[in-house]
Amino acid sequence: MQQIEGPIGVFDSGYGGLTILRKLQEQLPQYDFVYLGDNARSPYGSRSMRVVYQFTREAVERLFDLGCPLVILACNTASAKALRQIQQEDLPKLDGGSMRRRVLGIIRPTVECIDTLTGTKHVGILATEGTVSSESYVTEIHKLYPDVTVVQEACPLWVPIVETGESDSPGADFFVRKHLERLLAQDEKIDTIILGCTHYPILMPKIRRLLTPTIKVVSQGELVAKSLEEYLVRHPEMAAQLTRGGTTRYYTTEQTERFSRTASIFFDTPISVEHLSLSQY
Repeated sequence: MQQIEGPIGVFDSGYGGLTILRKLQEQLPQYDFVYLGDNARSPYGSRSMRVVYQFTREAVERLFDLGCPLVILACNTASAKALRQIQQEDLPKLDGGSMRRRVLGIIRPTVECIDTLTGTKHVGILATEGTVSSESYVTEIHKLYPDVTVVQEACPLWVPIVETGESDSPGADFFVRKHLERLLAQDEKIDTIILGCTHYPILMPKIRRLLTPTIKVVSQGELVAKSLEEYLVRHPEMAAQLTRGGTTRYYTTEQTERFSRTASIFFDTPISVEHLSLSQY
């Protein structure tokens, strides 16, 4: 059977996955990447599980068509609402039973280190409404660490604040403070907070200023990048399928000009992006 060789696919419903991609590029600079942002149908956070699954499966299939043997769902909502079904039901069909392709998420790699961070065993999650309602972080943490107490807070305005370039505005101060206070009011013993949305690292300086130094804040990018590196060591057969040229191609379902403009919030250098159409539901 012919081996599939190609880049690592990175998918997000919008722009936040660029924070994951950036860390992947830093950790694994030798590999090729393809980034696909479904910006035309973003945000996914408020959509039903069925719709998120349909959108995510379609994006995964498109990345497979673009030659990616491995796809990372760099989207918490997609990881929460679609990953399991894609892995268990769809991948065997899409892959023809050959097991040459893989789809991985970003929630499990994020929570695996929790036991090394929390001393009180009380953890807070800041995420979108979709991720919070899915209970995915609570479930994954309790699978690994059943003695850890987890509370959550949905922050619906944080993503638009980031994408409109208002991260440093007084309005952003108000909404970041509001949700931090709500989270901490649920459990005064919290000593570790997970940023369960890929946009939120842009707000990290503001978040840190509003918290005491005793509270750790976990950003996903570095954890996911390190986890992927370790995964490829454990699975040399997959590593052998990945091309190494240090290149990245970018695709968006939205207008390319808008993507490039907004992507500048997440990247310091200009991004050349191509348009790619996905079906409408």
